[in-house]
Amino acid sequence: MLTVIEKVIFLQNVEVFSEVATEQLAYLAAIAEEMEYANGESIYNVNDVSDALYLVVDGRVRLHLDERDIASAGPKEAFGTWALFDDEPRVTSATAEDDSRLLRIDREDFVDLLADHIQITQAVLKSVVSRLRSLVDRVGIERSAPEAP
Repeated sequence: MLTVIEKVIFLQNVEVFSEVATEQLAYLAAIAEEMEYANGESIYNVNDVSDALYLVVDGRVRLHLDERDIASAGPKEAFGTWALFDDEPRVTSATAEDDSRLLRIDREDFVDLLADHIQITQAVLKSVVSRLRSLVDRVGIERSAPEAP
């Protein structure tokens, strides 16, 4: 089991929390629950309630729609991020590809934390907006690229 200090050190290296000050990460670490999943074990399924964000400590997680791979998440990567902001059902399933250790941040705990710590709210939103801008830039480049003959 990770200590709160070890969780803080881990969270410092996760993109979605990269803008959060170290002293504020202790609050996030306190609500992050450590979970273990065996290779092939389901973490959540498409259409499940979106109730938590997950962070990969060790292992690898496959995000998929039926048998079609959508993405994968490895150490220091987050998945299910939108669950912190939106209560729509999950759009993919998540399955452990290896024996995996994850941190799970429950949406209700996260929202309660944000209500009391505006600095975390601002930092997380800044990171999410940065990710969205990067995605928009990438899609814009792909659409404007000349077609191959």
